Parts: sequence; C-alpha cells; structure tokens
Amino acid sequence: MTAVHYQSAAYSHVGLVRQINEDAYLERPEVGLWVVADGMGGHAAGDYVSSLIVDSLRNLNASDSLSDYEQVLRHTLSQVNAAVREQTQLRGVSMMGSTVVLMATHGDRGLCLWAGDSRLYRLRAGELQAVSRDHSYVQDLQDSGLLSEAEARLHPRANVVTRAVGVQDQLELAGSQFEVLPGDTWLLCSDGLTRTAEDHEIRDVLAHADPYQVVRSLVHLGLTRGAPDNITAIVIKTSEPASWT
Repeated sequence: MTAVHYQSAAYSHVGLVRQINEDAYLERPEVGLWVVADGMGGHAAGDYVSSLIVDSLRNLNASDSLSDYEQVLRHTLSQVNAAVREQTQLRGVSMMGSTVVLMATHGDRGLCLWAGDSRLYRLRAGELQAVSRDHSYVQDLQDSGLLSEAEARLHPRANVVTRAVGVQDQLELAGSQFEVLPGDTWLLCSDGLTRTAEDHEIRDVLAHADPYQVVRSLVHLGLTRGAPDNITAIVIKTSEPASWT
C-alpha cells in the first residue's frame, strides 16, 4: 500500500431559489472520509435526513482496511435509513429522504458508496470520469437509449431518484473500489451543480491547483446559471507525501 496525501475543500450554497439548504456535507481528510447528502426537495424535512446522515458518520474512526471501513459505513447508513423510516411514521408524512455519495480512502485505495443522483467524479491526466452512476428516472431512460444526456438535463422528471436514504425499508447502496494516484482530483457534488454545469466545464475548473478556489468557482458557475437548487461541492487533490531528509 502506497501512502497518498489528501488535501480537500468543501463549499455549500442555498442557491438563488430555495429558502432552505437541504444539502449537507462532511469533510474529514484525517480519516479519509468525504460525504455529500442532498435532502429530497418537496418532501418533509429533507434537511433533517441529510444532516442525520452527516452527523451519524462524523465520529467514525478509520478502519484497518478499506473492506472493514466499507462494512462500518454500510452498517451506519443502514441504521440511518431505519431511523428515517421510523421518523416518517412518527411524523405522519408520506416520505422523507436524502441522496448520499461518499468517498472513503485507506492509503492508495478508495471506495465510493452512493444512493441517488449526487455524484463522485475523478479527474486524472486531464480526463474526467464519473465514478458513480445516477439512480434516477432519467438515467434509466438514458441507459435504455430513450433519452440523450442533453435531453435528460431538461426532462420534467429530472429530479426523480430511484434510490435514496429513507425511502425504502432496506437501503440499497451501490459501491465501487478503485486505486487512488498522486495527481488525481476527486469531486463529490449534489445535483445542483451537475444540472447547471456540463462535464467539460467541471473538468476545466477542476484542473486548477487550489481545492478551495475550485469549490468556490464551481458553486459560482452554478450561481451564474440561476442556481434553482442547493449546490454543494467537495474537491480532493492527491499528492505524494512530503519527504523529510
């Protein structure tokens, strides 16, 4: 296992239309964990669910291996799902929910877990690649060849997700493990960004060196497009650890 240094920055904005920011994020490079959760707009207390996700993961410790880390993360999110289902019944509402995407690392290995349409991207050698794949109505149509990416962005049901924390009795999380290399840039974001900025625009901004400036620029890009939804971005830059002589 090769050592990798992680530097990150995060930024969240309510946008220009919504009154409440239902996004929540967690940035803990010291234990190799970054999370974005997007409370589902139009449902009761989406901000409660996204905050519960982040608060439940906040005090976790790094595990001895990435596989152990994955088990702990999956178990914690399943507990959150059960708590949200219980609260939904107690409050007498039809549904409460939140998307989630997380990146966890152990040395030079990484893990993505997600449910919904918040995303993880990787920029490597100038090429931007989506690590996660949306659980959404329009993504299913795209996969079936019935909708193009441009049409999906404008579809009236573009905000309909097919998986999320709190919407079903059993949480279904997709997962992917991967190698992390020095020089990579990773982006976790809510759909408030990806609905207002295209992938080539995101790629160009991610190429800048300072993660703090990158997240600010990404959110600003969304704001210039009217920002109809909350926007949250976490950017992670990797490098070789400094050597002491």
